[in-house]
Amino acid sequence: MQLTRFTDYSLRVLMYLGGQFDHLVTIKEIAREHSVSKNHLMKVVHGLAMHGYILTVRGRGGGMRLARRPEKINLGDVVRDTEENMDIAECFGVGVKSCTLLPACALKSVLIEARKSFLATLDLYQLSDLIHVPSEADALRQDAASITIRKVIPQ
Repeated sequence: MQLTRFTDYSLRVLMYLGGQFDHLVTIKEIAREHSVSKNHLMKVVHGLAMHGYILTVRGRGGGMRLARRPEKINLGDVVRDTEENMDIAECFGVGVKSCTLLPACALKSVLIEARKSFLATLDLYQLSDLIHVPSEADALRQDAASITIRKVIPQ
């Protein structure tokens, strides 16, 4: 099973935004970070906004951010929402009759089971499992570390 570029970029955008939870991010910023076309990312961002994963703000100073906390975004849901076609083989298509094995083929049921297992595995994970979301304790430790560094390094 191979995910489309659209789904791959959707996951990348969500991961990037999850790491930048405290401020708005631009498409240009993500395009530069991942060496991806801004035009393609515009379509991805539009799709993610339509599915309620991100919020966008237009105009000067605009950008995007996650619509909810990373622990509330399920990876299985994202893949289902961004993949147009989860058909693993030709025989999954409606009206396809070109396969000579179709009348008695057991492969299709095995592939259906494999697809279910693939999605079931993704359902076990949230966006937060892929990123480090700083907690308040992390912020306090970082502040304490910067105070220590300032005391040690004369200015």
